[in-house]
Amino acid sequence: MNIILAPDSYKGSLSALEAAKTMKRAITDIDNGHLISMKPMADGGEGTMDAMLASSRGRKVVIQCAGATGEKIESYYAMLDSHTAVIELAAIAGLVQVPKKKRNPDYTTTFGIGEAILHALNRGCTSIIIGLGGSATNDGGLGMLQALGVKAWDERGNELGGFGNDLQQVSRISFTDVDPRVYQVEMKVACDVDNPLCGNRGASVVFGPQKGASVDQIPVYDKALDHYGNLVEAEVGKSLKKVPGAGAAGGTGFAFLSIGAELVSGAELMAKAMKLEDDIKQADLVFTGEGQSDEQTMYGKAPGYVAQLAKKYKVPVILLSGSLTGDIEKLQDRFSGCFSIINKPLTLEECIEHAQDLLYGQTKQIMYLMESLKK
Repeated sequence: MNIILAPDSYKGSLSALEAAKTMKRAITDIDNGHLISMKPMADGGEGTMDAMLASSRGRKVVIQCAGATGEKIESYYAMLDSHTAVIELAAIAGLVQVPKKKRNPDYTTTFGIGEAILHALNRGCTSIIIGLGGSATNDGGLGMLQALGVKAWDERGNELGGFGNDLQQVSRISFTDVDPRVYQVEMKVACDVDNPLCGNRGASVVFGPQKGASVDQIPVYDKALDHYGNLVEAEVGKSLKKVPGAGAAGGTGFAFLSIGAELVSGAELMAKAMKLEDDIKQADLVFTGEGQSDEQTMYGKAPGYVAQLAKKYKVPVILLSGSLTGDIEKLQDRFSGCFSIINKPLTLEECIEHAQDLLYGQTKQIMYLMESLKK
């Protein structure tokens, strides 16, 4: 059989690539005569670059850039081919870089993202894919924009930096000196949220707490983003604050919109970048999975999109999930079969610790069934 393995990560336990490798090992331990293609998925957050690299002949490009706190770090982005770069916000301005006790959006910046974009442009890239998830920032993408040439001043005419506390002081902004190549490159941003920039569903209220924003800081940042958003909209001549996804990554989605980038479904973007649909057309069976599945799996999540493609070409698709909750019948409208990898009573900690063995075992059981049906 021609089998495609396209799982998402099992949050807290297995990366998408680790999950795909585990599934492959289980299948080959039963019959190594199958043609197996690993296409690990992601939604734009942590692991997006590694998943794309695993599905291509790309390579990492090591760079020196500003990290989440502004200090120089060594990071990397991916080159899928000679003209397509993948930049992951989590790898440059990610929450994981800042110890929990030190998280404070006043002192974090997206400046390094802009530096990575310029580095890719200097290599001649004509297409850039951005993974937005996992940020430590609430600067509205001001830091990133400044790295690309935007200038911002306070009410006294002092030029500002690109940290969260600078955002609160912006009185005037100019896009005049933005590197013109920014507008010429095709830039697509993987975004799996639909939050606007401001308000009760905005960046600060919904995502601020996880970035270390206090109860007192949240309304301050919401007001600052609203004012900053008005200034940017006036400068670029577009209404962008209410566009779904503008509030992603502390408002960085809004910043990307301001320079002409397109916000798209992370799962769809990943699938197109790795030509997943072409592979599924030729497949006999598809495996996908994630940490927890429910009705939301079908709306923007990677396994749901994989199943959508498989159903289009009438290819059986199996969902292997850490847990199944909600109305399972709705999942079965799209998946050929939905299975939890848990095979006995376990605590959450035990499930996470033994996720690889559990996934291996359940994949094997399904393949035993598939083999028996061939006889």
